[in-house]
Amino acid sequence: MSFRDDKASSILLHIAATYIAREAGRGTLITPTRAFISSDRKNAIVYVSVFPDDQKDFAVAFLNRHRDDFRNYLKSESRFSSLPRVTFEFDAGEQNRQHLDDISRDI
Repeated sequence: MSFRDDKASSILLHIAATYIAREAGRGTLITPTRAFISSDRKNAIVYVSVFPDDQKDFAVAFLNRHRDDFRNYLKSESRFSSLPRVTFEFDAGEQNRQHLDDISRDI
């Protein structure tokens, strides 16, 4: 991953965090953990963690329903030459990391 790709992912992650904080309800904590932009910059994936865990399907569905609104927000807040098509996915890697932390505390 080049510096330019890394910077674009970082900007996308920051804008996604701002959008989610503004639009998501207060009953569920949705945190974007990482972003991936394809090399052709046409597609992007924003991975999120959700608390409580039983709300993860609803949170990801909510974010994917509001993709067009997020795209408009991204257009107004960023200076990407071409806007990527963004999808939101649950970050299972973050959940696995938290599980390993819980296990290591028990040792």
